Amino acid sequence: MKRSEMKSDLRQLLSVSFGGGTNSTAMLIGLWERGIRPDFITFADTGGEKPHTYKHIEDMQKWLKKVSFPEIVIVKKVDKNGHVYTLEQDCMDHNKLPSLAYGFKQCSQKYKGQPQDKFFNNNDLCKAHWKSGGKITKMIGYDTGESHRIKDYNCNKYNVVYPMVEWGWSREDCIEAIDRAGLPQPSKSSCFFCPANKIAEIKEMNALYPELIERATAMERNAQLTQVKGLGRNFAWESVIATDDMFTDSYIQLACGCYDG
Repeated sequence: MKRSEMKSDLRQLLSVSFGGGTNSTAMLIGLWERGIRPDFITFADTGGEKPHTYKHIEDMQKWLKKVSFPEIVIVKKVDKNGHVYTLEQDCMDHNKLPSLAYGFKQCSQKYKGQPQDKFFNNNDLCKAHWKSGGKITKMIGYDTGESHRIKDYNCNKYNVVYPMVEWGWSREDCIEAIDRAGLPQPSKSSCFFCPANKIAEIKEMNALYPELIERATAMERNAQLTQVKGLGRNFAWESVIATDDMFTDSYIQLACGCYDG
């Protein structure tokens, strides 16, 4: 896929949704290898990413500058007064857990999708492009093993494409691409309090970032719960920290919709 192949009667604006993990990193490398330069690279920060993801973004900014790609634009949800409003604060203010703990997947749209849409809606280049009848092509970094996640999100403003599926790239191809570029392999990108975190990941966080686990368990204690027991839906994370024997990864039943890596 070349940029010329994306054209219709108008030059398209190309946007990469960067998640901070393996797949979106590999997609940027694949675009660079094919001579396709995006106009925008956006990362939606919920305010709850793990420290290694923020470090990876810093590393990627250096690489993007080196290859003459645009820098990553970090967007965040703001309240009606224009103040940054994080998912963690939302949960604490309303005595609740992230929606995934209740079996829903609303966090991604509210704290990932909406802030990115707001950025485009307020961008002069995008507004002029839409006014002239053009669309923005959003590129999502699913690999071939995630093709079941592909949906038709095309609308009057956006065309949504999945370059790595078109290239036939598997997870292994993504890892190889990152090695080719000389970049460090990113760790999994997700909120530190995401209910999709596996048991091993919860325990690893407790070892590496105990202050984050304390914030996550404080969220559990603050939540008014009836049908679920905690961030693990049918168990509380505090129970995981307290024992090495009782829990297995089979307790995790849902995957996070914004997972990247």
